[in-house]
Amino acid sequence: SYDDFCRCVAKESGAVLVSVGYRLAPEHTYPAALHDCLIATTHFLKTAEQYGVNASSIVLCGDSAGGNLAAGVSQVLVTRTDISRPRAQVLIYPSLQMIDYDLPSFQQNSMVPLLLRERTQFFKLTYLGVDLSLSEDLLSSVHVPPELRRKFSKWLGAHNIPDEFLVRGYDPHVISDFNSEIYQRFKHAFDPACSPLLAEDAVIRLLPKTYILTCEFDVLRDDGILFKKRLEDNRIPVTWYHVRDGFHGIVSFFNHPAFKSGKQAMDNVIAFIKDA
Repeated sequence: SYDDFCRCVAKESGAVLVSVGYRLAPEHTYPAALHDCLIATTHFLKTAEQYGVNASSIVLCGDSAGGNLAAGVSQVLVTRTDISRPRAQVLIYPSLQMIDYDLPSFQQNSMVPLLLRERTQFFKLTYLGVDLSLSEDLLSSVHVPPELRRKFSKWLGAHNIPDEFLVRGYDPHVISDFNSEIYQRFKHAFDPACSPLLAEDAVIRLLPKTYILTCEFDVLRDDGILFKKRLEDNRIPVTWYHVRDGFHGIVSFFNHPAFKSGKQAMDNVIAFIKDA
């Protein structure tokens, strides 16, 4: 389903494009997909010249779950000294955390296609290899220890979201009591490679320049906005493109005349890649 997208990016940007066919859940849960992407990226960085590519000019790109993987790989690679670091990362409506499912965008867009909040929880539970019956526990945040809630409050929460994104309404929920048994089932969700938004500042400060695309009518909108803030707070150059009439998956409709914002978003992504 990404053939048209990849062909368009390669043709219009003039870049060599490598698409990773990583293993999928539920047969292969976290961190299988991350490992596959990391191995493929590392191999390409080491052998780039064989493909006529300058290893110092490589851009990592992904959308939705792929945005999560691109961000995770970027964070792992910045601590490596044996290979070139990626020149930039492109995160298209990325999923960046598995902690707070009550952000304004989750409430406002819970029933907006193509990605309903309930569907988001299904995908993430499946990726983590956690029983789907724990969906409500994920929503109520009982899996988050009090000390981590305090720590993550610097980065997560509606107080970090600009007021312009609250006008459609936001009703903070009452946080339920911590459940240590549920935490044990979810604890790999706190791994920064799984929730890149939660990486320490020391890692964030090493990240390459970043492009983030968000859509107004998308449950994952605030993941991107919060990550933008984290990067800017750590003086990482960020190019942000917000599709005000967009929904999750809009870029995939770039070649459908009825979705003009999809073509505009795709053109914006390609322009960044060309200039990176």
